[in-house]
Amino acid sequence: MSASNERYSRQKDIVPAERIAACKATVIGVGAIGRQVALQLTAMGIPWLQLVDFDLVETSNLASQGYLEEDLGKLKVEATASLCRRINSGIEIVPVAERFRRSMEIGSAIFCCVDSIDVRRLIWEATGSSASFFTDGRMSAETLRVLTACDAESRRHYPTTLFRTEEAFVGPCTAKTTIYCANIAAGMMVAQFTKYLRQLPVEADVQLNLLASELSVG
Repeated sequence: MSASNERYSRQKDIVPAERIAACKATVIGVGAIGRQVALQLTAMGIPWLQLVDFDLVETSNLASQGYLEEDLGKLKVEATASLCRRINSGIEIVPVAERFRRSMEIGSAIFCCVDSIDVRRLIWEATGSSASFFTDGRMSAETLRVLTACDAESRRHYPTTLFRTEEAFVGPCTAKTTIYCANIAAGMMVAQFTKYLRQLPVEADVQLNLLASELSVG
């Protein structure tokens, strides 16, 4: 078995090699959820990955988002890209240190990991009809929601979740982010992506409350 085949041997019946090799993925927002999505996509063999975020790594990002102390002061896209290259040196990675714009060239699979409902709406309006796969990860403390749109029914559902900004729940800044909840949200987003690659049905709306151990699938 070649080194390349050996690398992905434990996932070959779950992640179709030919289909993932044809994918270009864009992760918008590389904070708590987006950083983990990028690392997981890299490890499982995405060949082309675009990271979009304008922010710098701050001290508050170490515990909540998993950045390294040596990343402090760096652009999040550059710090994440550096680690992705260490995981898989063959990946083509495109860091974009800017806010998302409608005119950006993006991949065919979109992972929306931003923390503003208005930005989500902008991303959906700009990419929803063109992306073959779209997933949005949302989190507050120990609750998460993963929305996926890749067929007619799920594309109809997603816009109904884009409520007005003033309707958003605002919790204390010290109870917004936990890295374990972010990891679970990222894993669920990537799991939906692998279902899409296998041409299996995906769940349009999954909500999980870790504290109450409540799972809702819609």
